[in-house]
Amino acid sequence: MAFQGKMKAVTFSYDDGVTQDRRLIEILDRYQLKCTFNLNSELLGKENELLREGKIVSHNKIAPEDVAAVYANHEVAAHTLTHPFLPKMDEQEIIRQVQEDQKNLEKLTGKPVVGMAYPGGGINYDHRVAEIIRKHTAIQYARTTVSSYSFDLQDDLLEFKPTVYHHREWDQLFELGEKFLSMKADRPQIFYIWGHSYEFDIHDEWNRFEKFCAMISGQDDIFYGTNAQVLLNP
Repeated sequence: MAFQGKMKAVTFSYDDGVTQDRRLIEILDRYQLKCTFNLNSELLGKENELLREGKIVSHNKIAPEDVAAVYANHEVAAHTLTHPFLPKMDEQEIIRQVQEDQKNLEKLTGKPVVGMAYPGGGINYDHRVAEIIRKHTAIQYARTTVSSYSFDLQDDLLEFKPTVYHHREWDQLFELGEKFLSMKADRPQIFYIWGHSYEFDIHDEWNRFEKFCAMISGQDDIFYGTNAQVLLNP
């Protein structure tokens, strides 16, 4: 396995479908980076705000009619209909939350939706939930919120652990980035970064993120792709 002939791949994953995604996409596109955006279809268009680290930040969602245009250069994946805590739900509701979100997003984008990110922070899934999704939906990969701090491939794509959480782990993000850039890989390696774009508003860290994008981009030995392009690479 290799990523279009390359042994290293970088991919991003951002949750919730908030309006800050527009600014994030401008940065990603500037550096020709690819991302997967995980959306809650029944929350699209809703306005909200969150209190994070003593600051109120906007948590307004992209309007459903804008989804196709906003995310045209990237991948859209499921995040459940309404962002519930799946481990406390029965099997049928877990299936409904995932399947209906997947169908709704496919109608909005006109493209297949093959992946998802589990909703919620902390331990937001368990093995039972993963097995239900594996057996009863068409989802092919599902990202958790548990950092692996590793670039190695993983056997179970329905319990996929990202490399690092950008906003909470800035030091690790840059250290791992430098390590990934200098690595001479003799086997496939994936650098997977995730987060929420509204988090950049908390301490105005957009420039910090752009600095990382500038650092990690433009390398001839790295494939830059969406989650599906990287994780489901044949």
